[in-house]
Amino acid sequence: MQLQVKKSGRFTYLYAIKAYRTESGKSTTKVVRKFGTVEGLSKTLDGDPIEWARKQVEEMTALEKEESRSITYEFKPSLLLSKGDQRSYNGGYLFLQKVYHDLGLHRICDTIVRKRHRESKNHDIRYDLNEILSRLLYTRIMYPGSKLSSMEDARRFIEQPKCELHQIYRALSLLSGESDFIQAQVYRNSLKLGERNTKVLYYDCTNYFFESEQESGLRQYGHSKENRPNPIVQMGLFMDMDGFPLAFCINPGNTNEQVTLKPLEQKINDGFNISKLIVCTDGGLSSYGNRKNNSVGERAFITVQSLKKLKRHLQEWALDSNGWHIAGSEETYDISAVDPGEYRDITFYKDRWMNENGLEQRIIVTFSFKYRDYLRYVRDRQIERAENAIRKSPSKLNRKSQNDPKRFIKSESFTGDGELAQITNYSLNQEMIAQEELFDGFYAVCTDLEDPAPVILKVNSRRWMIENCFRIMKTDFDARPVYLQRDDRIKAHFLTCFLALLIYKYLEKKINRGGKHFSTEEIIGTLTDMNFLSIQGEGYIPTYTRTDLTNALHGSAGFRTDTQIVPKQRMREIISATKNSRSSKEKLKEREKNM
Repeated sequence: MQLQVKKSGRFTYLYAIKAYRTESGKSTTKVVRKFGTVEGLSKTLDGDPIEWARKQVEEMTALEKEESRSITYEFKPSLLLSKGDQRSYNGGYLFLQKVYHDLGLHRICDTIVRKRHRESKNHDIRYDLNEILSRLLYTRIMYPGSKLSSMEDARRFIEQPKCELHQIYRALSLLSGESDFIQAQVYRNSLKLGERNTKVLYYDCTNYFFESEQESGLRQYGHSKENRPNPIVQMGLFMDMDGFPLAFCINPGNTNEQVTLKPLEQKINDGFNISKLIVCTDGGLSSYGNRKNNSVGERAFITVQSLKKLKRHLQEWALDSNGWHIAGSEETYDISAVDPGEYRDITFYKDRWMNENGLEQRIIVTFSFKYRDYLRYVRDRQIERAENAIRKSPSKLNRKSQNDPKRFIKSESFTGDGELAQITNYSLNQEMIAQEELFDGFYAVCTDLEDPAPVILKVNSRRWMIENCFRIMKTDFDARPVYLQRDDRIKAHFLTCFLALLIYKYLEKKINRGGKHFSTEEIIGTLTDMNFLSIQGEGYIPTYTRTDLTNALHGSAGFRTDTQIVPKQRMREIISATKNSRSSKEKLKEREKNM
């Protein structure tokens, strides 16, 4: 590698160039780095720009030689490993660490610690809050488990934790008190990574069960979405239009989810400075009060509407086969007169305004032959299960939920004379089956927006993303069952789940570009498997398989760990780069160019 000084017009340019041979054997050169012009560098450097550039080239040449050298290491089959000597380390967490620092969570931890010191001189925090929070988030994604297992699993990482278990619990109590501040601050920091699409916010609730049978504080018996006989805690979550979690709240398990929306909206308005928004919810949160609250000022609502709960004249209008439209067409359709096969993938819609206790709102009803057939397929399977239950176990026929097959079973008690008695006969409730069939293929939403119906429906169709957020937390992050007892630590547990989800979503977005799509299971599995064999005094040998996904991870992070061996110095620079050290990132980019 050598320095090239090239004069062009009034300026003198400095380049680092490297000689190499093409595939055909022709000798040529390429520019490795552009230093700039002598005239420009003279204004920023103290010494001679050409001499400075020459030293840079010398360092780059030495670095290239270091990278290209062969490393030989001797192993003896007769030598035992040192007891307790760890040789395998995980480096997949480095990609999460990059996002963690991009979101400024390390600075948020520093702010919290300084704030506590100012508030109480006697409040001495003798642990590294940033280390504890970061390790709780990385292990929640990669090795979900208890707080004790999280610190044990964190010892798999190249950077070893130094905290103790009692410090983790103290940190949880501290984080719980700062939950609202952390949520608001991490949102502001995220704006530096790109614009957040908060025009429409999606809200939903779920609950998490405990490995306990005793109610206390937040742990209360309520309607479990998993039908478990355990105390639960309720979580409400706001998500933006791109699928990124925005804010959350934790309430006792016996709280009516209808009343959780307004307080969290107020928190977003006060802490996030978001006052202009459209709130999109499912039917369980579509109370009149919530609609009324979001139909004032710069707020609006889109919510799922149950057709079965509509007034009779509106229900008749919704189910009428006439007056339907298709997006992009001005024609009006009669869905009873069209060919279901030809229009199977088409969604029909109709809409009208209605007034409910002074609230002007618009109802949009859709119909799909594909959705109709799907509902009928599901019901047919449920009817089969109901018939089997009648034949095999009539003593267990008690009606459960609205989706339980037993709802199609009716019972009649009689004697031989037709009088009421203890003898019970079970049969299919054909009236209920026929009543449900009336609504097959239909779906409805209500809104106070005047946008075209297809636009409203498209916005509503993205509600699946918030359900996916809950699925990731429950299934992939193992957020339940919860083993903690104290309310403050329970809140902190869900704060770490929320932040882990945010970090994961940003990483997912960075690697799922250019038409690629990697599933949550693939991404987490790959991070967990990105292990290295430590070679004492030399560096780290990757023991994972290089794939398209590992290529995407490296491309998103700006560094590579998939060389035959990663020297110790380069690994130190990679770790430094994940923590937003600008100078280290620049050195790393230079090194990657020279490889």
